[in-house]
Amino acid sequence: VQLQASGGGSVQSGESLSLSCSGPENLFRLNVIGWYRQAPGNQHDLVAAITSAGSTRYADSVQGRFTISRDNANKTVHLQMNNLRPEDTGVYYCNADRRCSTPHAGGYWGEGTLVTVSS
Repeated sequence: VQLQASGGGSVQSGESLSLSCSGPENLFRLNVIGWYRQAPGNQHDLVAAITSAGSTRYADSVQGRFTISRDNANKTVHLQMNNLRPEDTGVYYCNADRRCSTPHAGGYWGEGTLVTVSS
């Protein structure tokens, strides 16, 4: 596993969590780093992504609540998740690839981290 994810946990609706993804420079330098949530059909749906230049993309469902940021010096990407909702529940995966998409396959994946939001 070349990408390492941390964070996650169980919270109540309206609370916040932060996820972090770190990895080697060769994966961070030129790639888009994305966070994906595994859907019930086992596909990985985009939550948020950030390019090496700092451009961001968000799923409509998290726009305004989640913020993705990138620390290239420390080879880390953070996903700040505020005002969490039960529908945000799922296993979140970090990914490095030349592009982002939903659903997404390919590139390099970290281990999933579980986020559980209860009402």
